[in-house]
Amino acid sequence: MTRFLLLLVQWTGRLPLAWVRFLGAGLGWALYLLIASRRRVVQTNLRLCFPQWSQAQVRRCARQTFVYFAQAWLDRGWLWYAPAEVALKRLKLVGAVQELEGDAPTLIFVPHFVGMDAGWAAITQQCRRKFTTIYAAQTNKVVDAWILKGRKRFGSGRPFDRNTGFKPVLAALRAGEPLCLLPDMNYEPKESVFVPFYGVAAATVPSLSRVARMGRAKVIAMVARITPQGYEVEITPAWPDFPTSDLVADTALMNLRLQSYIDRSPAQYYWVHKRFKDRPNGEPAPY
Repeated sequence: MTRFLLLLVQWTGRLPLAWVRFLGAGLGWALYLLIASRRRVVQTNLRLCFPQWSQAQVRRCARQTFVYFAQAWLDRGWLWYAPAEVALKRLKLVGAVQELEGDAPTLIFVPHFVGMDAGWAAITQQCRRKFTTIYAAQTNKVVDAWILKGRKRFGSGRPFDRNTGFKPVLAALRAGEPLCLLPDMNYEPKESVFVPFYGVAAATVPSLSRVARMGRAKVIAMVARITPQGYEVEITPAWPDFPTSDLVADTALMNLRLQSYIDRSPAQYYWVHKRFKDRPNGEPAPY
């Protein structure tokens, strides 16, 4: 069944983009209606982060979040399997793209927008450098192999399994291979610090600051947003005065900058994740 479903996603890569997005919208609505537990997670996250919103605004954004999530998933059919010129036409790199040139150690903050795989595809296809990232293997081995193959499609991407240790990752960063980090989720609390995210204490891995110091690297951000034509992949200028000697302050600043990226397109963020699962001082989880 898994192989059959993945083949269906690959098949959508042959369709016009408008058809893919139409199918994704239908799938997103179905997921919103059928998966009540995850719908509650999305709505809880939105209420916490946007207390000024009405219930109607929360429901509208939650529905659109499911639509964008499903569209981005089906888009992997053309990202990973359509002819390379199709991906090139639909992926637009914008912003401070020059930050990706040269060989200076570069750390790329990649927040969990639903289009993050499109961002990875864009830079690995359109930039001459080799890029690295860290990934956690999927429990379903068929899905894991499918995702890994897709992320290696353009040859210049090197995903490191997180179980292999950090030493080869750091060596690659110092050698000039930009590293994409995604530290904006609620991972192990023992590895995290509590810093504000939309005014709510959120367990956040301080790896962006720590790795930037260890690798003597500049930090930029990459945000991929869905558009009617495909994706717009924005590269930000290097963050000034980052990192500092204050790990917690740096991590709080990362979340603050993340908020500014989310505010431009709130429904495209990965709200299906239990962002506030771990709480400080025994505070009850909101889910």
